[in-house]
Amino acid sequence: MTADINARRLLDRIEAFASIGGNAGGGVSREGFSASDLEARERLSKEAQLGGMDAAVDAAGNVLIRRPGGGRGAESRRVLLIGSHLDTVANGGRLDGAYGVLAGLEVMQTIVESGAEPAYEPVLVAFANEEGALFPQPFWGSTVLAGALEMLPDDPRDHDGRSLRRPLALAGGDLAALSTAVWLAESVAAYLELHVEQGPVLERSGRPIGVVDSITGRTLLTVEVRGSAGHAGTTPMNLRRDPLPTAARIVLAAQDLACERRLCRVTTVGWVEVHPNSPNTIADSVRLTIDLRDSDPSRLENAEEALRTSLASLDKQADVHIDIRVDTRAAPVATDPALRAAITASADELGLPHQTLPSGAGHDAQIVARIAPIGMIFVPSIGGVSHVPEEDTADTDLLAGARVLLRTVLRL
Repeated sequence: MTADINARRLLDRIEAFASIGGNAGGGVSREGFSASDLEARERLSKEAQLGGMDAAVDAAGNVLIRRPGGGRGAESRRVLLIGSHLDTVANGGRLDGAYGVLAGLEVMQTIVESGAEPAYEPVLVAFANEEGALFPQPFWGSTVLAGALEMLPDDPRDHDGRSLRRPLALAGGDLAALSTAVWLAESVAAYLELHVEQGPVLERSGRPIGVVDSITGRTLLTVEVRGSAGHAGTTPMNLRRDPLPTAARIVLAAQDLACERRLCRVTTVGWVEVHPNSPNTIADSVRLTIDLRDSDPSRLENAEEALRTSLASLDKQADVHIDIRVDTRAAPVATDPALRAAITASADELGLPHQTLPSGAGHDAQIVARIAPIGMIFVPSIGGVSHVPEEDTADTDLLAGARVLLRTVLRL
């Protein structure tokens, strides 16, 4: 008899984790390395241990879950990584990231309980700080695991300038020892990630399973506009060095990249901070993030260059100064054909209709692609929404995705 997941156990865990950082409106705020994120990570480790598995935290803060002893012959086998993330955006949804981790935990526990011996040793990883909501270094954990340390700042800080060093230590990591968390490519056979789609395609098609063929590229920039503070009533308009009008033009310039100039698929200004943010004071600085996304790396590069040109022009026109910092560059990647075939065969075996589609959101998978073949499974998002409290997926689809993940792990 083929092993199957424990449906009630998985759904109960999803519900329990939704309360960690949850609010009365249904949203979840579990930003990476926040107190609620630490609580969720500790809960995951305890659940794994209660389920007969071993849990550990690497220097990057990633939670790694293995079978006790690694299974028979584990030393001579390469690893099949299964993963996603537990952190959320501010007031986000209960499924983004957490669903993939908890379904992965269910797959691991099912393998332990059934005594199955997959060809590759399965290891679950809950990547640290995928979203970059508190500390603006998204894909932090997967970037370290994949050995892309050159992409990370030496002293990562949050939006208020506070160092990551202590929060990382509280999570069990060590900023000075990141190299110990790097995995060699020859040790990883493949990486699988199960995720809610975060878009409307599957729901509209009526198919419960998505087989992802590519993941969008992403460039995340932080822009700071510096001027001079002053009294809102006594400083003449022609003597002001107000950074806010320039920041407003930057927002519009970012929007034009996608809407008017069609240089990339989408652009988003998702975070703005005005200082001192007083109604009676001219601002002295404005900081904002600009998120550029496209599936073509050359278009992504051209969009960034065009944005920099626009900002340089604004810097010259206004009596302010503009600084640009790159927080993240994640190249678009294609998933592995053999893994797509395995996912498709598993869905067919379960009698689940499926559809091939790209991912418009970024995922840890595209970072892990630096060292291993990747595969992604999507399940439908109700209303196509995500990163909001209304984010939801039908229980039947959540279970279907977990079953496809289990079958794919065993098939590989």
